[in-house]
Amino acid sequence: MLSCPHVHGQLDLLRNSSGLLYRMKDAQTASKMKGSDNQEKLVYQVIEDAGNKGIWSRDIRYKSNLPLTEINKILKNLESKKLIKAVKSVAASKKVYMLYNLQPDRSVTGGAWYSDQDFESEFVEVLNQQCFKFLQSKAEVARDSKQNPMVQRNSSFATSHEVWKCICELGISKVDLSMEDIETILNTLIYDGKVEMTIIAAKEGTVGSVDGQMKLYRGVNPIIQPTGLVKTPCGLCPVSPPSQAIAAKWLRFNIHTSVSLGIKHCNRDIHRGYKSLGTPFSTTN
Repeated sequence: MLSCPHVHGQLDLLRNSSGLLYRMKDAQTASKMKGSDNQEKLVYQVIEDAGNKGIWSRDIRYKSNLPLTEINKILKNLESKKLIKAVKSVAASKKVYMLYNLQPDRSVTGGAWYSDQDFESEFVEVLNQQCFKFLQSKAEVARDSKQNPMVQRNSSFATSHEVWKCICELGISKVDLSMEDIETILNTLIYDGKVEMTIIAAKEGTVGSVDGQMKLYRGVNPIIQPTGLVKTPCGLCPVSPPSQAIAAKWLRFNIHTSVSLGIKHCNRDIHRGYKSLGTPFSTTN
């Protein structure tokens, strides 16, 4: 007589719109969920499938077809057992749930640019300045070489690996920065008109190359000042494009502030003019 693996807790119970589904589980997961009922196992499996990007309680409800009150109860129980954890996502004000031993994805934590869910604007600005300073110094060395213009231009370029190495040696970051992080900073400098990038072919295995290509950067003097949109906080942010609501709110605030300051300065100057003529001045004039 064959034994049924479901009876011994060797199957995961899943549910979708078509009905119940069964899947073999590994021994480690089975030992963790020993003593749990089917609903708790189902919620655990949904969270496990979400990986290190996590999942909102609303999506857990949708995938499990369980009542929200029951899901909240199960989540608290799994958290108390240290099987799952709640992580606040920088992309939204809601918490996402993932397995306890997982390191949250950068899209959840914001990576190096966030600390305790707060965007480190000063840190990003320091990195911008230091990356640009490094590229400027490389361009100055190239100009001082007194070689022909084409050689000077080519030697003024630096790889993202060179910039990354310089930033690491400066020790200005409390967190480990990857080359991808530095390239993100360099991209903000490109948008600001301070840096230009070119892509060249590279031999396989060359440091800093990806798929036989390598990105090179050089500092440039902007011909015109950056546009107003680039100067907004979202324009300088290396994380992600802003939502329309956030951008509109920022623009409304700054337009209102600029108009208010403009009126104050205008009234001040008119008042001074009237005073020099010995004529009383009123803002209702």
